[in-house]
Amino acid sequence: MGMKVGSGAEAVKSEPNVVPMIDVMLVLLIIFMVVTPALAAGFQAVPPSGINLKIHPEEDSDQVLGIDRDGQYFLNKRPLQNDKLAETLKSIYDVRTIDKILYIKADKDLEYVKVLDAMDIASRNGVRVVGAVSDQVPNTESSVAGDAPDPTTKK
Repeated sequence: MGMKVGSGAEAVKSEPNVVPMIDVMLVLLIIFMVVTPALAAGFQAVPPSGINLKIHPEEDSDQVLGIDRDGQYFLNKRPLQNDKLAETLKSIYDVRTIDKILYIKADKDLEYVKVLDAMDIASRNGVRVVGAVSDQVPNTESSVAGDAPDPTTKK
């Protein structure tokens, strides 16, 4: 590092090189712009509301068929082509000997005939019991004895 002493017009400049930092920040910005919509993507549905609903936590073995407002199927929150529903359900439920239950979670604005179509496809491909998933009406509590919104809270 050299320094010129005297009446020279050039003085020592102490400026940080921010170009590499800006490059890294731009790369991170692009990564987050691409990844963030993918995180929010997936099954988006608002189930219908009900009163006196029994709490049923989902287990790993539960199969949940979601239907969004456009009629697109999602099996366990993963997109599924509508024409592949029958063969996918058949492959899952043919190997099961017990617990042939399918839970359906559909958007509240979906035409009911589409839910019925999905139930019909399910019943023809090994499903024996279909359960509908819904949400408790906001600002209400279940009046069924033993039900509580929080499993640690008893009524």
